[in-house]
Amino acid sequence: MFGAEWCGDCRRSKRLLDTLGVDYDYVDLLAVEDGADRAAAISGRTQIPVVVFPDGTHVVEPSDSVLHAKLTELGRI
Repeated sequence: MFGAEWCGDCRRSKRLLDTLGVDYDYVDLLAVEDGADRAAAISGRTQIPVVVFPDGTHVVEPSDSVLHAKLTELGRI
């Protein structure tokens, strides 16, 4: 997951992942020098969070229901 602490959607997505007990790597765009470039290269957009899944797909600014559905589809929860 690519995100930043100032981003409300990022905090919400992190909270859902943590609540569900999903393991994930977090790339803080303020702390990782090329984090924003990497997120944009994946999504083709500048919005965050960008959540990348093990199957190679990603979502940008997902709602909790979209994120939950994708995790269910992948058998992660």
